[in-house]
Amino acid sequence: MPQTLNEWVKRAEVDAGVREGMTASAAQRVKDLEREVRELRKANEILKLASAFFARAER
Repeated sequence: MPQTLNEWVKRAEVDAGVREGMTASAAQRVKDLEREVRELRKANEILKLASAFFARAER
């Protein structure tokens, strides 16, 4: 329990700009962007496969 409280204090200090580190909002933004990149890569792979399929079908 004391460790958890210590981590909360550190996070609050980072968010307040008192301590060096990535703020909670910046960390969340990075997490969201990483998820978006994964989704876009999957979509690109699906589109590549579909494009190849239709290119073969036209021959």
